[in-house]
Amino acid sequence: MTLTRFRSLKPLYKAMIFIILSAFCFALMNMFVHLAGELPAPQKSFFRNFVAFIIAACAMAKDKVSPKLEKQAVLPILLRSFFGTIGILCNFYALDRLDLADASILNKMSPFFVIVFSIIILKEKITMPQLLMVLGALVGAMFVVKPSFANTSAAPAFIALFGGMCAGFAYTMVRLLGKKGVKGVLIVAFFSAFSCLFTLPFLIFDYHHMTYTQIIILMLAGLSAAGGQFTITAAYQNAPARDVSVYDYTQIIFAASLGFFVFGQIPDFLSWIGYFIIVLMAVLMFFYNKKKAAAEDQSA
Repeated sequence: MTLTRFRSLKPLYKAMIFIILSAFCFALMNMFVHLAGELPAPQKSFFRNFVAFIIAACAMAKDKVSPKLEKQAVLPILLRSFFGTIGILCNFYALDRLDLADASILNKMSPFFVIVFSIIILKEKITMPQLLMVLGALVGAMFVVKPSFANTSAAPAFIALFGGMCAGFAYTMVRLLGKKGVKGVLIVAFFSAFSCLFTLPFLIFDYHHMTYTQIIILMLAGLSAAGGQFTITAAYQNAPARDVSVYDYTQIIFAASLGFFVFGQIPDFLSWIGYFIIVLMAVLMFFYNKKKAAAEDQSA
């Protein structure tokens, strides 16, 4: 697809592409975080967000984006940054204690929470078929999660789930900021800077020595995270959460593939059932949204 053709797409289709790209980037990020080994979650988070901040700051300078925020955008961007940071810390904690695919799916409960928070905070409406498809994706997710709860301590799993809830709230704030006209690159830069400052005290007082290999791996995690941040921000700025959040579940597929090829982790039969259900719900959502958009165009 050429850049010109991509720009001519409807915002909904752009959002779908962006959110699938973000899912792949975040799956790569989780892989690199897992590869980094036994390091504190705040330390991993600092280096992940430091790289993302440098990239976002360079993008702001290139596009001459002003760092100034309107008064009504200050609280949403602070909430986005705080809950996004907590979500990252929970996810990184779980990645060190659960299989890659299981940790990813627990964190990817965030699309469900995005829809819940969007209905409550943004007053966005959701149709019954859309709700059923999202719930169907969650049923698929439970097929993947079930073995994890049976074989590991419940604490890391619930922490990962809480991280998914925090991420869902953070992405709802991204949607709100998009409605207020805040540039995506500014959102990414502010969030990355906030996260670095938030985790800096932990880094100073509880720093663990890192090898050159670990530093490089965390830099790669930061690059992947930056790609994920830019694309997911663009996704929620282009379309409501109800229309695109289900596609975020594709990260499970990417995570399972990376877990197999990099770590030799083989999902069991129940997990494969879950992956199939999730993909099916994503396909059904695509065709439903396409039909719905066409009907809205005819009635306009």
